Amino acid sequence: MLLDIAVVILIFAASFFFLAGTVGVLRLPDTFTRLHALTKADNAGLLLIAIAAALKADSWEVIVKLVIIWGLVIIASSTVAHLIGRATLQNGQTPWEKPS
Repeated sequence: MLLDIAVVILIFAASFFFLAGTVGVLRLPDTFTRLHALTKADNAGLLLIAIAAALKADSWEVIVKLVIIWGLVIIASSTVAHLIGRATLQNGQTPWEKPS
């Protein structure tokens, strides 16, 4: 019972991070700030989902697979964000600065 409650709390917390990342993509002013919001929020949300799934896992093999999946997604998302940021800079867009 307590384990189920912890899993539900983790899933709701992950949903909050996914929602925050989506709002960041929709509301932030440029590509760089959008990338930052999306990669950070999605990685945190995925971590919480992986922890929730690991709590319900039947074996250590499943937990190891979840950790590997999470690690691969972290590597892929940071690599893709870097490539998008570099391409954006090469196309002449400069990072947003708060007007003074």
